[in-house]
Amino acid sequence: MGLHGDGRLRGRARGRAAGVGWRRSAGLWGGVAVFATVAALFALTLPPSVPGGDSGELITAAHELGVAHPPGYPLFTLVAKLAITWFPFGSIAYRVNLLCGLFGAVAASLLFFTVFRLSGSCAGGILAAGVFSFSRLTWQWSIAAEVFSLNNLFVGLLMALTVYFEEAETAKERSKIAKIGAFCCGLSLCNQHTIVLYVLCIIPWILFRLLKEKELSLGSLLRLSLSFSAGLLPYMYLPISSYLNHARWTWGEQTTLRGFLTHFLREEYGTFSLAKSEIGSSMSKVLLSQVTKMRTELSFNIQALAVWANICVARKDRQNPALVWLFTGMFCIYSLFFAWRANLDIEKPLFMGVVERFWMQSNAVVAVLAGIGLAALASETSRVLKSSRLQYLEWFSAALFVIYQIYSSYSICDQTTNNMINKFAENLLDSMPHNAIILLRGDLPGNSLRYMHYCEGRRPDISLVDQEMMTYEWYLPKMAKHLPGVHFPGDRWNPVEGVLPSGMVTFNLYRFLEINKQKEVFVCIGIHEDDSTWKKNYSLWPWGSCDKLVPSRIAFNPEDWIKLTKNIYNWTEEYGRFDPSSWESVANEEMWQARMKTPFFIFNLAETVDMPLKVKAQLYAHAYNLYKEIVYLQKEHPANWHKNYAIACERMLRLQARDADPEFLLSETIKHFRLYTQKAQNDPQLADILVALKHLRKELQSLRNTKNVGDSKM
Repeated sequence: MGLHGDGRLRGRARGRAAGVGWRRSAGLWGGVAVFATVAALFALTLPPSVPGGDSGELITAAHELGVAHPPGYPLFTLVAKLAITWFPFGSIAYRVNLLCGLFGAVAASLLFFTVFRLSGSCAGGILAAGVFSFSRLTWQWSIAAEVFSLNNLFVGLLMALTVYFEEAETAKERSKIAKIGAFCCGLSLCNQHTIVLYVLCIIPWILFRLLKEKELSLGSLLRLSLSFSAGLLPYMYLPISSYLNHARWTWGEQTTLRGFLTHFLREEYGTFSLAKSEIGSSMSKVLLSQVTKMRTELSFNIQALAVWANICVARKDRQNPALVWLFTGMFCIYSLFFAWRANLDIEKPLFMGVVERFWMQSNAVVAVLAGIGLAALASETSRVLKSSRLQYLEWFSAALFVIYQIYSSYSICDQTTNNMINKFAENLLDSMPHNAIILLRGDLPGNSLRYMHYCEGRRPDISLVDQEMMTYEWYLPKMAKHLPGVHFPGDRWNPVEGVLPSGMVTFNLYRFLEINKQKEVFVCIGIHEDDSTWKKNYSLWPWGSCDKLVPSRIAFNPEDWIKLTKNIYNWTEEYGRFDPSSWESVANEEMWQARMKTPFFIFNLAETVDMPLKVKAQLYAHAYNLYKEIVYLQKEHPANWHKNYAIACERMLRLQARDADPEFLLSETIKHFRLYTQKAQNDPQLADILVALKHLRKELQSLRNTKNVGDSKM
């Protein structure tokens, strides 16, 4: 009996070993296949140049080995620098885009591994990896030079390590995985800080499991703390880069503890907030939008499968139910906290585009739960129907979901011909005269021009100065040496000149312009509202999307300025072809509106009260002719062009010029006011315009009646 018993035990042991070996082999090869598939599709759709948003700044920080915006993203910066150096093909932006695509592929394979280890289902793993990676939101931000794909990688990694820890059978194995996990938790915080909410869920769970196994001691806590701290070591890069000060573009002063903490805690943006001094949508509205967007991105069926996974864990025979509850808790805590702190108005398309990127972190968990739910559904159905053939239906369902996801997202996410931001920056830089100073304002011109100027070497004669950054104490002491052609009359820009308690000398914009008279100065896009001192001796003249600061003593000649700025850009993009929430849409809008700026400026000059009547008539005529030309040049254009042209027609009508046809002008005024009301339903002046249209139609009818009476008498 003893011998037979030992034989049975050895047989069961061999069976378990074979089962473990098969699971490891299937998990490995499945993960490799997922990585290869996702990497291939991402690589096929990469944008060839710099994307919008923060991409230009992140690439520039990596290229220059500077510090990116808070909290610094040291890990992304260092790895992106390696990609720029080692990848032998494509533009600098393309190399970082490719790196992010590879991050996204690794994230997909980790999601596959997590589901496979939890459920034993390859189909479930493929479902989780596929529906998440090929959703429009994830795909879009996995092929752009941004920190989100690396964050997705860490989300997958932490979940996979948690599963691996739960499966560990010995104290030694659990200790090893716990230390690796602690290191990865620290390392993940060197990228995007939103993952801290997952870290704060996983760490207590791991400690509780160790305590339950009686494996938690003061020594083990110390070792885990050291491992976590080791993961944070990339943050040492920030003070080193700041101290060396070799980068032509960097952010912040991290050589002091106070400066480091200011950057690390994002105090210049607002700690635990997306933006500073912004009034956002309500928490309930953000949560509702998240659920709605998730249904669009992942589908209702995926949401239902994630719920089913939670229902199934109530069964006592389910394996590792605690992990499903842990992942669900992570999702709920993250969603609630983010909705509370997302202080941006999601009614605005661009802000919605900013907010929705952070929902990828929760979508990854939902995808994992859906994969587990599919496996549980297939298992339950097979048990009830007592048929093993239903595994084919499980595979078919997973393949169908993933193929549909690819089909619906590919055309939207294919960015192989998208060089919009690159063209935007090129047009702005190429339009500038030699040795000009550009005072930058905003992410779109700032990040795109910095990338083209510093990374691609475009227009090295031009000096880029950031308006917002000049108000920070650290900016000029660090950056002035990298702007040798620009003179600064102090240490910090402030509308009120003087000496601060810290000893810093402040200067206003007027003083800056006076000391840089030898150079032409432009603002892109817009000028800081808090400082109006420039108005004492300068005027703003339109220069495409930008404006030129011109001494007031110089008289404005409309004919010369029209010739100079009429064809300032070579812009051929169709109007309205990009998603309103994208930076490409913002860039396209700016370039289209640039065509309207000169006639708008001339028209406003004509509206000046103290303008001589003859000069006023000439200015109105110039504005009218320009408006008419650009409105009829393009079939599709911004709605406000109709309104501006209609007002110009009305002014020409009231001038009663000899060569003007009153009936034509009235008809044009009515036509374009009507077109404007059809396209701009949200204009607060809509009711007034409709009333004016009613009067104008009566005036036109009266004019035609008078004309008909005159013709009949003849």
